[in-house]
Amino acid sequence: MSTTTERTRLDQPRAPRRSLLPEYDPEAFGRVSERIARFLGTGRFIVWMTVVIILWVVWNTTAPAHLRFDRYPFIFLTLALSLQASYAAPLILLAQNRQDDRDRVNLEQDRKQNERSIADTEYLTREIAALRLGLGEVATRDWIRSEFQDLLKEMEDRRLAAEPSGESR
Repeated sequence: MSTTTERTRLDQPRAPRRSLLPEYDPEAFGRVSERIARFLGTGRFIVWMTVVIILWVVWNTTAPAHLRFDRYPFIFLTLALSLQASYAAPLILLAQNRQDDRDRVNLEQDRKQNERSIADTEYLTREIAALRLGLGEVATRDWIRSEFQDLLKEMEDRRLAAEPSGESR
């Protein structure tokens, strides 16, 4: 009865299950797979693989019969290359998936940064428009100069009007 009550208790977490698979760090495995995939994609790997295959074929066709370890159909070489390909393809796919994830995160960050830049630009545009409207109400140097000229002309006109017509200085 106690085992059934333990199974149905919702206020406590379940005990971790034991797995038959070994535990590993997915990040460390991903980094190693990326290094391998990066190496498999280089010219150095292709050159070394070509050299090894040429040496393999030359050794197993020209060496004395008792020293040959893989006769003409090269079944062992075919097995080794198939094994290498069967591990290389998933490692390369894993590395590509990790790169896609990084690209997706970078794209999302870029999109958010662009949205912030657009919002900032729109804010600055509104501020500039407000400043332009405000400057429309501000007295400019030319306007003040014209007002002073009008005042001077008005004062001159008053002075001339106040002077007797026959008198001059």
